[in-house]
Amino acid sequence: QPRIYYGELTNNYIMTSTKTQELDYPSGDDNVYNTYDGTDGVSLNSFWRRLVFAQYLKDWQMLLTGNFTPETKLLFRRNIRQRIQAIAPFLRYDADPYLVIADTSESESGVNENYLYWIVDGYTTSDRYPYADPGDNQFNYIRNSVKVVIDAYNGDVSFYIADPEDPIIQTWSKIFPNFFKSLDEMPNSLRTHLRYPIDLFNIQSERLLSYHMTDPQVFYNQEDLWRIPQEIYAGKSQPVEPYYIIMKLQKETSEEFILLHPYTPTGRNNLIGWLAGRSDGDQYGKLLLYQFPKQQLIYGPEQIEALINQDPVISQQISLWNQKGSRAVQGNLLVIPIEQSLLYVEPLYIEAEQNSLPTLVRVIVVYKNQIIMAQNLKEALDAIFNPDQSNTPIIVRPVEETSLP
Repeated sequence: QPRIYYGELTNNYIMTSTKTQELDYPSGDDNVYNTYDGTDGVSLNSFWRRLVFAQYLKDWQMLLTGNFTPETKLLFRRNIRQRIQAIAPFLRYDADPYLVIADTSESESGVNENYLYWIVDGYTTSDRYPYADPGDNQFNYIRNSVKVVIDAYNGDVSFYIADPEDPIIQTWSKIFPNFFKSLDEMPNSLRTHLRYPIDLFNIQSERLLSYHMTDPQVFYNQEDLWRIPQEIYAGKSQPVEPYYIIMKLQKETSEEFILLHPYTPTGRNNLIGWLAGRSDGDQYGKLLLYQFPKQQLIYGPEQIEALINQDPVISQQISLWNQKGSRAVQGNLLVIPIEQSLLYVEPLYIEAEQNSLPTLVRVIVVYKNQIIMAQNLKEALDAIFNPDQSNTPIIVRPVEETSLP
């Protein structure tokens, strides 16, 4: 079922199964209509129900309209954030819900054709954990104890306990004994989509900037502080945000879906390490910290940005696009570990100053001692790893180390 009745932008309430047809999507010169046949909704088949909800929603047309039928239902609280917050206000929720496609019909009784589901990470928190530094947060204890699944069509909400060892969620499950489900009850088709929660990862990554130091004397003197590197995005400098990628970690036999965040030393721009949150199989929830040798220079995001913007050929091409009512926009710079080396990838967009709609025009890749600008990622990678088979026009430039900041 591809239709989304519950989502992040569905902030209004609607009435379904009325005499007015529901627009589904345009098709050529005609429109395709649909009638909601899901299980959710409050029936408005009596005057008293219409009166109660007219008062609650401050919509008195519900009493006067002639478009209602005996099958008319009211769907409200369709914003998934508001919906789960109203159900379980004692939990904190991740700021980035994600939509997945899954066939759960084999794992549930009856026939269920819906396959769009929202997954939201829920957290238990406290500000009373002994001897814990809250940093800039309002709490000093956090666990990703709950996974929330919302049916995008029917609005059904399920709360699964992801961390049964958490004492706070144990207490809540005793208060509401039939409210939470075990993670083992989650259909496998949904469970394979679970990913490392980004809000929790952000907190852990920020704490690691100083707490990676294990020597008490070094920690006391703050001799080895790290920082989040900066990148150029849309012409402005901003901190590099964690990003999801598919890659093969060292000593692993296959690729996996991870959340990655790079680090640089305080006061310097070279790369010192990266933190990865793992999401696949038995490795789910584990963190991996990789540190580079301090005596070896590994380019950081700021140095790569400088190499790109200071290269005379590439900067000249970018300047040509920054004319006649358009501008070149540098996208997010990705640092991608590949075996014993790093691959840096940055998309380049063009957008009009008026009615801007960014269009991908080039991909810039930095690998070892080369800077490549090509029309797409495949051509850039071919220029690096299969230069003899690359027939498309690309720009290949050597890295000028003397220009590094």
